[in-house]
Amino acid sequence: MPSSDQATRIKYPAFGICGYSGSGKTTLIEALVPRLSERGLKVGVVKQDAHGLQFDRGGKDTDRIFKTGADVFIRDQEQVFARLHGPSSADLEAVIVLAGAHYDLILVEGHKSGLLPGKLWLGKPDDDAIPPDATGISRLLRWGEDRPRITLELIEAWLQELWLSTPVYAGILIGGRSTRMGRPKHLIGGPGQTWLHRIFEAVRDRAHKVALLGGGEIPTDLRSLPVLPDADDAEGPLRGMRAAMRWAPRVGWLFAACDQPEMSSAAVAWLLSHRRPGVRAVMPVLPGASAPEPLLAYYDFRMASAVERARRPRDLADAPGVATPTVPADLAPAWRNVNFPADMTVSGRETDANKR
Repeated sequence: MPSSDQATRIKYPAFGICGYSGSGKTTLIEALVPRLSERGLKVGVVKQDAHGLQFDRGGKDTDRIFKTGADVFIRDQEQVFARLHGPSSADLEAVIVLAGAHYDLILVEGHKSGLLPGKLWLGKPDDDAIPPDATGISRLLRWGEDRPRITLELIEAWLQELWLSTPVYAGILIGGRSTRMGRPKHLIGGPGQTWLHRIFEAVRDRAHKVALLGGGEIPTDLRSLPVLPDADDAEGPLRGMRAAMRWAPRVGWLFAACDQPEMSSAAVAWLLSHRRPGVRAVMPVLPGASAPEPLLAYYDFRMASAVERARRPRDLADAPGVATPTVPADLAPAWRNVNFPADMTVSGRETDANKR
């Protein structure tokens, strides 16, 4: 029996549809997937086959290649079939971890004793009893009940809670070699009131952890924060973004730039209020603008592969699951970038640096 410590390791939204053979598990999943997809969710299904898997005939090229030890991907114009060697233990947890980063929801058929965050039991016409070895069952659905409707309502409430339980880390990008401001932007301002301090104060109460991304001098009172060197396989802000998501790959990341000195806690709260199942990133659009903002934006861990593929941050807006809400006018200054000395007026007043 897995320990409670092991139970905390499965944080991916994996929901079990359990029941004896003939209880309607596959029928329910067939009804659920289209409705969940209509809600913008990318759904995967894990199915147990107690008789062993047979997908390829012995002697075929793909079977011969698989038997050499390689994983095999077979594609045509409509589908891709992946034949992967199972992990050494080949247990349910390993499969969910393998697939979890790519799906908003994983439905697991069977596995009544498996370790899952959510699970229900389907009764049969002549047997509604939940067996003793079916663990973690949250609901019994009897034969004849409106199973798709009940299950959908159950999953939506459960998934919302689980999705929002993902920790939020904040990454403040301080890297860059720009000399347009005469000195590093994150150090502009008076003692204890640098732009870096302002941004830190805006994000600290909304994030489980704050990290500084890039190199450069760090004010003494902020030196306890993690400092992550930029990734060397990207350009611009993506250097810090990739480094952060590689360092903590199972959290959501709020990325902010050091040249956004009017950032506010209210703006951060508004941004994070758009987190919901199926939303993999929140890239806001400023009033009157057309392109979404890639910084002071939120990225769920499921965006990691898109961040790795992108050539520039704005490319991320084309990834699936990106929400682009319009910023309220009173919060828009929080996204204002200050790039040149001539821009050193914040909300109609001089910045501390401009007075020096």
